[in-house]
Amino acid sequence: MADFNSEFWHWYIAVLTVASILACVWLLRWMTSGFQQSDEAETTGHVWDGDLTELNNPLPRWWLGLFYITLAFGSFYLLLYPGLGKFTGLLDWSSKAEYEAEVERVEAEVGPLFARYAQTPVIDLIKDDDALRIGERLFANYCSTCHGSDARGARGYPNLRDKDWLWGGDPQSIKMTILHGRQAAMPAWEAALGGERGVDEVTQYVLRLAGRPAIEALADAGKTRYDMFCAACHGPDGKGNAALGAANLTDEVWLYGGSITRIAESIAVGRNGQMPALGEFLGEPKVHLLSAYVYSLSQQQ
Repeated sequence: MADFNSEFWHWYIAVLTVASILACVWLLRWMTSGFQQSDEAETTGHVWDGDLTELNNPLPRWWLGLFYITLAFGSFYLLLYPGLGKFTGLLDWSSKAEYEAEVERVEAEVGPLFARYAQTPVIDLIKDDDALRIGERLFANYCSTCHGSDARGARGYPNLRDKDWLWGGDPQSIKMTILHGRQAAMPAWEAALGGERGVDEVTQYVLRLAGRPAIEALADAGKTRYDMFCAACHGPDGKGNAALGAANLTDEVWLYGGSITRIAESIAVGRNGQMPALGEFLGEPKVHLLSAYVYSLSQQQ
């Protein structure tokens, strides 16, 4: 079925394209045939307001010439370049091959630059100003859209300067995060907690863990639910688990907002943020420098 579809669309596009060009040629010939040189212009028979007559004058020769030139250019282009289904053209050009050639040229030019730093540990690269400048440019190109140009993040996108790391802030953990990405897995707990009342109780207990004012009666009830449903990931003391990406609930750093409403929302409906993997796209040497730059940000505090 796949081969049939491929062949069908190939011939559909090719035949339709060629037929369209031929139809344009026929239309031009038909519209310009039969005109006689005459001192009196032929009318179409349409008259408005008593004396406004539509004339059937021939098209200007310069306009016709441009139209024929356009059709000839299009036909010649389709012979040389892709445009007729799977036919790649006599030059066998493709945008994919052009892109790959450009990537190969750039890699040959800048590859040695990145390779020079690839064997240097991240912990040492943060002392190299040239390496950090390269990492900063990589960050601006590929990371600043989500984390901000100053790397301070936004709601749902971590601040990379505050030493608070969901998946670990050591150089290797940061590199693994950038290479392979991360997928958050905070499930929705409203139903399991018994509805809105249960969410409110756990919310108050989370506020207490963070050292904030809480309604004690609700927080006491929330602790029981927390121990049953939440402690497995966030720990009995609420300090989180970097192996699971479970947040530390005691440090007043809130990825999705620290208001009572936002905390309750996180508990009730869950969070499923995703950090895309950049390893295949950037390559490990670039990720290595990028990791050094990101790690350096938290060391400046």
